Parts: sequence; structure tokens; C-alpha cells
Amino acid sequence: MDTKTIVSLDIGGTKIASALVTLGGDAPSIGAVHKVPTEAMKGGEHVLATVIEQVKQLVAEADVELAGVGISSAGVVDPRTGDITFANELMPGWGGTALATEVTRATGLPCRVLNDVHAHALGEARHGGGCGAESCLVVAVGTGIGGAFVERGYIMLGAHDEAGHIGHVCCPAAAGVPCSCGATGHLEPIAAGPGIIREYIRLGGDETLSDGTPMHGAEIDCRAAAGDEAAIAAEERAGRALGEVLGSMCNMLDPTCVILSGSVAQCGSHWSDTMYEAFKGQAMPPVATTPIVGGVLGGNAPLVGAAENFLHSAYVELED
Repeated sequence: MDTKTIVSLDIGGTKIASALVTLGGDAPSIGAVHKVPTEAMKGGEHVLATVIEQVKQLVAEADVELAGVGISSAGVVDPRTGDITFANELMPGWGGTALATEVTRATGLPCRVLNDVHAHALGEARHGGGCGAESCLVVAVGTGIGGAFVERGYIMLGAHDEAGHIGHVCCPAAAGVPCSCGATGHLEPIAAGPGIIREYIRLGGDETLSDGTPMHGAEIDCRAAAGDEAAIAAEERAGRALGEVLGSMCNMLDPTCVILSGSVAQCGSHWSDTMYEAFKGQAMPPVATTPIVGGVLGGNAPLVGAAENFLHSAYVELED
């Protein structure tokens, strides 16, 4: 089978990951993954320069012909042009960057860009946990919560190219809780990792570890497993909120499966059992048996999705 190798990048708010990804075989082949700090607060021009540097480094290392560059990026992306049309305060100056055009100008390689959550979902849907499924709702739960709906292998983009913001849907348990987007009552501030930490501390849990470093989600999960009541309550609150929203989303979208990934999705039974119970309580009977499965590509999902989008578009252009 003919294979193609793509320079693939995943641009996040804290780090930029890059690797050579080869597609066309039985499974994606991912070369050594390079990671460098994004240094987003230095502005969009600095981030762009870092991206171009990483591309050039991989081009120099490659010992095969390269098809081009596939990029997964934080922010709202126009996948037709590869422009970043909007980015929040976590990446100042990134919005408005003509990313694909600038990478092609600097390297001579064709480039396609996809939003990072959409790329993650595309990787899992075509090559990971959703492989073979007619449709899937992919949800990543970590520092934030992102999602995407994939049907017959294609991403639902929406009118503004930002469909899938499941972290910013209304959640009863979050009533009155401010969200980073400026609204209140959204899922993300209570079900993502920082929300679990805040709730644990609010319930009387430690703010720091014994060495003085800030409390983190993995430690809270360990404490929940050991019977810490505050840790259990914080995880159950987050799991219940996510499960209710997933049930609502399945009522609307009716996917073949739900794929959960991200650090929070690795939490133990107090979180997962509550999440499943809440899902079944909210889902209508026809969709209550929708399987919820774990992602299999891990942190490589956006790299695979970006490469896949370069070779085989993630979206379908509607005819005029």
C-alpha cells in the first residue's frame, strides 16, 4: 500500500509537539515526538517563528520524501485557508495568523491546518477508538473540555468552524459558576481538572502537597481511591456533571459511540461510576446503551489527525 509521510505539529497553549507521521499502512507510524514550549505570552509572531523552526528541523531530519505539513492548532481555525480566525487570551496575538500560508512561504511545503480538538477527534475517529464506527462524539477532558462530532469520518465544523465546544454547554451543577469564556453555568469550570482541584480545596482538602507544590488532579484521584471524602466528593461532582451533559448530547446527536480521552478520563471508579450513572439517568432509552470508550491514541491523536487532514480532508465542502 502506498504510504505518505507528513510533518505533523500540534500547537497548544503550553507546548508545541511535532513528529513525522506516516499514513497508508495498517496503522499510523509516528516518529520521535519533539516538544518545545509554546511561550504563548510572547505573542503570535513568536509562536509562528517557533512553528516554522520545528517544521524546518523535521524536514532536515527526514530521510524520505515529505508530502507536506499538517497542523493541529489551538484557536478557531478556518480549515479551508489554514488561518487562525480567533484565539483567546491564553494565546495573545495568535488570532489573525495566516498559519498555512506562512508555513508554506517559509518551507515551500503545502500545509493544511485544523483546530486541535477537531484534529484529536479526527485521529481517534479514523485511526483510534472510533475506527469502524459510523459516527462518534469525541470528548477530551483535561485542563479544559473540548469535543467534536464525527460522522462517516468527517468533522461537523458548524457555521463558524467551532462546533463541538461541549465544555461550554449549560450544566445545572454549574449554575452561577463563572467560565473562562465570560459566561456562567458551563460544564468546563466544574468538570475539567482545575474545577476538581478547586472543589477539593473548597471542601477542606490541601492546597499544596507535602513538598509545597500545588495540589494536582492525579493526587486527588489517589486520595479518592484511599477514601478521602473531599476527594471523592470533588470527583463525583465532576463525573456527574459530565455524564449528564454526555447523556444530553447523545439524545441530540445519537452517535454510534462516545470516545473519552484526556487526563481526567483516567480517574478511578468514584469519577467513572458516577459519570456512567449520570449518563444513563439523562439519556433517553434508545441511546442509553451507547458505548463510552477510551481513546487509544493518547497525546498522539492530534498529530495523527493533523496528518490525516492533510492527506484526506476532515470536512466536506457543501456545494453552492
